[in-house]
Amino acid sequence: MRRPPPRTAGIRSRAAAAACLLLASAAPALAQPSAGQALAEAEIEALIAGLGDSGCRFQRNGRWHGAAEAQAHLRRKYEWGRRGGEAGSAEAFIDRAASRSSVTGRAYRVSCTGQPEADAAEWFRARLADLRASTPAR
Repeated sequence: MRRPPPRTAGIRSRAAAAACLLLASAAPALAQPSAGQALAEAEIEALIAGLGDSGCRFQRNGRWHGAAEAQAHLRRKYEWGRRGGEAGSAEAFIDRAASRSSVTGRAYRVSCTGQPEADAAEWFRARLADLRASTPAR
């Protein structure tokens, strides 16, 4: 004589199906950044692009690099941080990625024609202030 399957098997499979549906319905909301995060990402991208367009030199670990190379380096650092869950404000990007080497801890420097050499953090904060001043009220 055959025994019927335990009742818990059906309950488990229904619970698993419900959990999958819940996760699937939440995925689009999780994938879309909030308005604040979208603004921060736009500001960070503008800062990185601004360095690339500046023609300034960028010092990293005692060696000078051109603006395009520096831009590529910072974009890689930003993307690495985002994948690691470190997405945040433009100020956080400046503090975590654009100010100093994550390997040696040495401060980055920026040198632009006709301007005194500056710490990268100071340079990026000034660019962020300019960017925000030129952006219409949010």
